[in-house]
Amino acid sequence: MQLTSFTDYGLRALIFMAVLPAGQMTSITEVTEAYGVSRNHMVKIINQLSRAGYVAAVRGKNGGIRLGKAPGEIVIGQVVRDMEPLLLVNCETCLITPACRLKKALNDAVQSFLAALDDYTLADLVTDNHPLYQILQIKHR
Repeated sequence: MQLTSFTDYGLRALIFMAVLPAGQMTSITEVTEAYGVSRNHMVKIINQLSRAGYVAAVRGKNGGIRLGKAPGEIVIGQVVRDMEPLLLVNCETCLITPACRLKKALNDAVQSFLAALDDYTLADLVTDNHPLYQILQIKHR
């Protein structure tokens, strides 16, 4: 299974914010520069993450973005559910749909994939990950 770039960069944006000192704001521009992704694409991603409560966006002169929840409260499987369409096949126009068992097999696979991701929080991905801090050029908190 391959995640869309939307979900991939959403997870990366959360990782970036999770390694910042607690409460520190960043900007969409800083996140896009860190990952080399289109600012327009990241604006849409941050907007969705904000609607889901993972990101807090503050407007104004001293505004910016930061995590909307503690990293230990952000379950990776749920983030993927909230960001990813997760529809592996379109059965609407398929001739064999009435007798097909592929849809159930694929659904079972997706549920197993998500269950594995449910075992990880954002904190699990960043805690004591010193190389990550170096790569993102963020002072370890």
